[in-house]
Amino acid sequence: MFLLTASPISMKQKTYKIALMGLLAATAMVLSYLESMLPTAFLPPGAKPGFSNLANMFAAAVLGLPSALTIAVLKACFAGLMRGGTSFFMSLCGGVLSTFVMWLLLNKGKKLGSVGVGVLSAVSHNAGQLLVAAVLVGNASVLGYAPILLLCALIAGTLTGLVFRAVLPALQKATKSFLQTPKGKE
Repeated sequence: MFLLTASPISMKQKTYKIALMGLLAATAMVLSYLESMLPTAFLPPGAKPGFSNLANMFAAAVLGLPSALTIAVLKACFAGLMRGGTSFFMSLCGGVLSTFVMWLLLNKGKKLGSVGVGVLSAVSHNAGQLLVAAVLVGNASVLGYAPILLLCALIAGTLTGLVFRAVLPALQKATKSFLQTPKGKE
């Protein structure tokens, strides 16, 4: 019944949105994979720049929470396939929590700017990962790692926020034409 009553324009827009989600998910996975290949000599164990979260930030800002969460879950599944079950749970918990926080900040909260959103998202991502680590280890001793991860989140979140601010106009321009609802079709 839906296919018979849906207009071609709305179907086209839905198709474009799904295609954009696929591109963003693929981008997040590629960036995640590239981050895993970075030399870790200068980073604490488990710390990454977080550039794969750029796809989630864009999805949270433009496509909404369900799309952004879908990308976070797909990225966690990719991490699980590439690096195992622990990586899956760490990525899932950190990714879902940070995506929810970035969506809240971008859409419901006070305007913090892209750097503020990047930093708070990175802090929440690390908090989610620490909670998973505490559960997996069976005690709270891993929370002693929090100050180091907080410093990493400040740096990585700032970098991610700055990159997001720099690429957002181009991304918005590239997606504007097919994400708009035509007049009279709201």
